[in-house]
Amino acid sequence: MTTAPRRPIHPIWSVNPRLLRDTVPAALPLWREGFAIAEFSLLPLTPVFHGVGVPRGDGAAVVVVPGFMGTDGYLAMMRGWLGRIGYRPYSSEVGHNANCLEQLGYRLTDTLEAAAADTGRRVHLVGHSLGGVLSRGVASLRPELVASVTTMGTPIRGVRSHPLVMRLADVVRRRAVERGDGNNPNCFSGDCRCDIVRAVQGVFPAGIPQLAIYTRRDGVVAWRYTRLHDPAQNAEVPGTHSGLAANPLAYRRLARFLSRHPAAGESTP
Repeated sequence: MTTAPRRPIHPIWSVNPRLLRDTVPAALPLWREGFAIAEFSLLPLTPVFHGVGVPRGDGAAVVVVPGFMGTDGYLAMMRGWLGRIGYRPYSSEVGHNANCLEQLGYRLTDTLEAAAADTGRRVHLVGHSLGGVLSRGVASLRPELVASVTTMGTPIRGVRSHPLVMRLADVVRRRAVERGDGNNPNCFSGDCRCDIVRAVQGVFPAGIPQLAIYTRRDGVVAWRYTRLHDPAQNAEVPGTHSGLAANPLAYRRLARFLSRHPAAGESTP
């Protein structure tokens, strides 16, 4: 299946060739990720989940983007929480996050444009794992629509993942090439030259506030690669990689960050 070319959205900044291409397996404790089940189960019992002790939102749109192999479904609790504390949450509508990155980026861009049109304001992006990569890429392509970007366990400085995760990525890449989604043999890799990968490898727009939430107990991505260079933009929490999507301390840090960076001003998709 092929897709009609999209118009160039924004000029690409100077490229960091290491980012996304720098893929090396890491000996990580993947077994810890089993505890994520408990994190999702316990979240509704915490005060934070019910909006206690966190800043109220201002009605701005927040698009929440799932991680690798995931869909919007497992982020339903986060979207519900964002709605309770005063934001307007949106599903990413990217579908199954195991496809050509360019196609996923186009879908997320469509959602971003729709959320900006609905609210008349810039939009916050929150991406879990690979969803953070997509969020950063789309923010680089359409910075005029983005209020902030928050990543959770996202490989920002390069890809250091558990070998099983990297093997799954190879399977996704082969299937994307076989289907013709990416129209090149480097689809779903840092060697692809599509707009979304080039945007991720470029310099992130300086005017967009960023927050990187990470855990040193990450069993999927090496935690040192999930941080931004500026320590003030990082927030460490205990827990698993998968459980970051249901981590009450991560929710608290996210609420504080969003309240400090209101989506002021009109946006024009």
